[in-house]
Amino acid sequence: MFKLAEDRSATGADLRNVVMETLQSLIAENDKIVMLEADLGGASNSLKIKASNPDNFIECGISEANMMGVAAGMSSEGYIPFVHTFAPFIARRAFDQVFLSGAYAHNTINMYGSDPGFSVAANGGTHTSFEDVAIMRTIPHARVFDAADAVQMAWIVKTCAGLPGINYFRGDRKAIRNVYAEGSEFELGKGNVLREGSDVLIISAGRLVSDALDAAENLEKQGISAEVIDMFCIKPLDEELVLSEAKGKKAVVTFENHGVIGGLGDAVASVLAENAVAVPFKRHGIVEQFGQVGTADWLQKEFKLTASDLEETVKGLLA
Repeated sequence: MFKLAEDRSATGADLRNVVMETLQSLIAENDKIVMLEADLGGASNSLKIKASNPDNFIECGISEANMMGVAAGMSSEGYIPFVHTFAPFIARRAFDQVFLSGAYAHNTINMYGSDPGFSVAANGGTHTSFEDVAIMRTIPHARVFDAADAVQMAWIVKTCAGLPGINYFRGDRKAIRNVYAEGSEFELGKGNVLREGSDVLIISAGRLVSDALDAAENLEKQGISAEVIDMFCIKPLDEELVLSEAKGKKAVVTFENHGVIGGLGDAVASVLAENAVAVPFKRHGIVEQFGQVGTADWLQKEFKLTASDLEETVKGLLA
C-alpha cells in the first residue's frame, strides 16, 4: 500500500499547504466541510480556503476555546469541522472544550495542531508543545496522528474527513523531508515497517521518522541491524505490530518529538509491559524540559533529537 520515496533527502510541499489544499478538494465534494481558524490564517494558509470557499471558512479570532465550542455546535448540526491553531493552544488551552463539547457530547472535531515540539522554532517556549499527544490520548475514543511527511499528511486529512469523533493530527507548517512516494496509502491503526532489522527495533512518528531511518543506515555500517517502524497513528496504536516486531530483538527504542511522559514511548511501553515482553527498552524524547527560542535545526540538536543522538541511545542500550 505504501512505497518509500526514492530521494529521502528531498522535501515535499509545505504541510500547511497540503492540509489546506486537501481540504479545498474535499469541500468541492462536500460543502458540509468547514474550516475554523484562530487568527492564524496567514500562518496556516487557511486563508486560501477563505478566498476560494468563503462560506466554508470561519475566523474565530484568538479565542481557541470558543473555536472548539463553535466547531462542536456545527458538528451537532451536521457539519464536518476542521480547526487549526498551534499545537499547545489546541491541547492545553482548549482541552476542556474539546473534551466536553466535543468528545463527551459525541460531536466531531478535526484538529490540526501545527509546529509541535522543536518545530515551533523562533516562536519559543510559550508556543512549544511537548505534551499534546499525551493530552489528546486521554480522551476516550480520540484518534491521534503524527504525520511523517506531506504524502502521509494528505492521507490523514482525507481520512479524518470521514471519521466521526475527535481526530487530532500534528505536523509542521513548513516542508519536511520525504519518507513516502506519491500515491502511497495507509491503514488506520496500523504502523508501517519501513526497514527490517534483527538487532534493535526503533519505533518513531512524525518528522523524526526520517532521522530514525538515517540512524538505522548509520548503525548498519557499525554492524547493528535496526528495524524502523513509522507509528503515525499513535492512537489507536498498532499493538499487534509492536509485539510481533519486538519479538526476538535485543532492544526496543521509541523516538519522538514529544515528551517521554504520555507520548508514543509510554504507549509502546504499556503494550510491552502488559504483555510481559522482557526486552531492554528506552524512550528517546524530551525529558523534563520546556521549549526555548531557536531555529528548528538548532533546537533539534539542543534537545538531542538528531539521528546521531538516537544512534548513541541504541548503542548504549545494546551495551
